[in-house]
Amino acid sequence: MVDDSRNGRAVILFGMVILLWGVNWPVMKLGLTLLPPLHFALARTVLGGTSLLLLLAASGRLRAPPRGDVPILLSIGILQIALFLGLTHAALMFVDAGRSAILAYTTPIWVVPLSALLLHERAGWAQLLALAFGMAGLAVLFNPLALDYDDAHALLGNGMLLAAAVAWALAIVHVRAHRWQSTPLQLMPWQLLLGSLLLLPAALIIEADRPIHWSWELAVILAYNGPVASAFCYWAFVTVNRSFPASTTALGSLGVPLVGVLASALALGEPLTAATLGGLTLIASGVVVLSLTAARREPASFAPAVAGDSAASGPRPLSPSPLSSSGPGGTPCFRSGEQP
Repeated sequence: MVDDSRNGRAVILFGMVILLWGVNWPVMKLGLTLLPPLHFALARTVLGGTSLLLLLAASGRLRAPPRGDVPILLSIGILQIALFLGLTHAALMFVDAGRSAILAYTTPIWVVPLSALLLHERAGWAQLLALAFGMAGLAVLFNPLALDYDDAHALLGNGMLLAAAVAWALAIVHVRAHRWQSTPLQLMPWQLLLGSLLLLPAALIIEADRPIHWSWELAVILAYNGPVASAFCYWAFVTVNRSFPASTTALGSLGVPLVGVLASALALGEPLTAATLGGLTLIASGVVVLSLTAARREPASFAPAVAGDSAASGPRPLSPSPLSSSGPGGTPCFRSGEQP
């Protein structure tokens, strides 16, 4: 009963991330008319990291990352923040927002085999069915036959989005495998600020002569992208990532391009063709199958620390799950005495 309640909270949190990140694709596209892409990524990570630092300092929970959490600090800061944001923001200069969201979230293609190989996670029927629905939907939406292979900018943009998806997938698998000593909330500001330190020289060197058009519109866009789309959503995604198998998290994230394509059509007038609607229906079917199964049948290895993300006061028993990750030889990758 407790596991069902915890999984229900994780599913709700995941739904919020999908909605907020999906809506942000057309918002980012608008922001890039006012701010160069790497400067945009830099600004949102600085704002997100600073807001979390202030929150933790005010609540007395600010702490330096322990040595045992340095690997996950580096992987999320480099792969999931610096590389993913830098590549996706730059790609939006060449690719429509809806198409960008689709390609950036091809992560299940990489996560499902990686989690089976490295985490020994067994894909259940729901995951396999969701993968089939999701990949079919992505294939319909992406339509590689419609890509202009003579357009170097289009090829570059699509390539950057696929590279971003691989970076995100590697981070998802590492989050699931890592033995956490701090909570995601305690590490997230340092991960965001590490990402900003990596983006800073790239922005200054590559975009030195690019103008910034300061306005109230840009301020609103950055206010959403910093505290909301970066600080809250990255924390929430890592929290959910720890609660469910890596492949489940990756497949569930297909809801982001679903929302992104619809939001881009409404906000930017990007066309909704019959193929687009068919692809979205397939993706939505996969997400529904996965979310219903995750909420009702998959016990979480960890409680998602939704309320404040506080550390556990003591060991908690793990509920057995056919989809729980395990290390080599069947040893659980997460132990009951670890903090959430």
